[in-house]
Amino acid sequence: MSRRWRRSERAVDPEWVEEGVVGEAEWDASPVVGGWSMTSGAAANRAALARWAAWAVIVAGPLLGVGALLTVPASAGGALPPATVQPSVPAPAGTGPAGFAELFVTQYVSAGEGDQAALAAFWPGARSVNFEGAPGRRQVTQIATVRTIALGGGLWSVTVGARVIEPDARPTTTGATGTPAAAGPGVRYFQVALASSGESAAGVPFGYSALAAPAEVAAPGQAAAPQLEYGVMKSAAASDVRVQTVGQFLTAYLAGGDLTRFLTPGVQMTGITPAPYTAVAVDQIAAAGVGADADTAGSRVPDDGTRQDVLVTVRATGGDGTRTPLSYALSLTARAGRWEITALNAAPVPALAPVPTTVPSSSAR
Repeated sequence: MSRRWRRSERAVDPEWVEEGVVGEAEWDASPVVGGWSMTSGAAANRAALARWAAWAVIVAGPLLGVGALLTVPASAGGALPPATVQPSVPAPAGTGPAGFAELFVTQYVSAGEGDQAALAAFWPGARSVNFEGAPGRRQVTQIATVRTIALGGGLWSVTVGARVIEPDARPTTTGATGTPAAAGPGVRYFQVALASSGESAAGVPFGYSALAAPAEVAAPGQAAAPQLEYGVMKSAAASDVRVQTVGQFLTAYLAGGDLTRFLTPGVQMTGITPAPYTAVAVDQIAAAGVGADADTAGSRVPDDGTRQDVLVTVRATGGDGTRTPLSYALSLTARAGRWEITALNAAPVPALAPVPTTVPSSSAR
């Protein structure tokens, strides 16, 4: 059948004829839209297209909104600076590779015949290693990481110190049982090489595997203690008002009591609960600053606002009567004719490096 499209009588354009499936009479009776006659089928198609267009707008709205949020406009001053990439930070002792190494060394030191499968969970190569002696012959009573090094490429080197109890190698026995005497616990050091895989949201690896058996190494060297800013430690004199303030404060802090009356206004501090000691006595004191350790320095309180750092050694008496030496680095501030505690510092104040007094002259040309 043929379908004839033609302009309605309202239109003055030339007639347009298209082959179709509807007769001419039907088109003559169709409504007029924009100057063209349309059938009901064409109107339905037009409505469907309108619906699809509306849905497209609805769906595109949220997508355009997300795109706008993710798009950061450049500042008026020019292009934005490149994003800064935070470097990865080695995990602290006891976590991440350090914790894995501690578990591995603990299991390895106490391993014996037949423990290959248990060790393979840490080190796959353990299945091909021969272990001698009974399992648990040696025991780790304490272990701690002393060094963690990120080697790059997912590799780590961890050194741990372990207190190990093992049977004495000498053929000595105890009592009538004839069992070997156990040697006292000694600290031994083991170095472990690890490979990591995968990272958490914080950038810390969470999968590890040992590359080889632990290597027993020498103890790390002892670091030289830095020079402190304080003067010479002197015996605490009862007439020293600093000793009086510090002694009363630490008694309340360690043995229980109200700290508020010893603190600088605005400073907040909480004592140890429950109190581990029953009494505190100051043994020695050293103060920072010029003239702070003079014989008369502690006999009077300076002007308000004067601050002084002191290092004190005390003897704290426990419930059983045993006295334990403890050291505290404190900051004192003078106010209203007395000293008050301004801070219980995390560490003693180190001495500042000497500043050169001469400036090297430039060579003349």
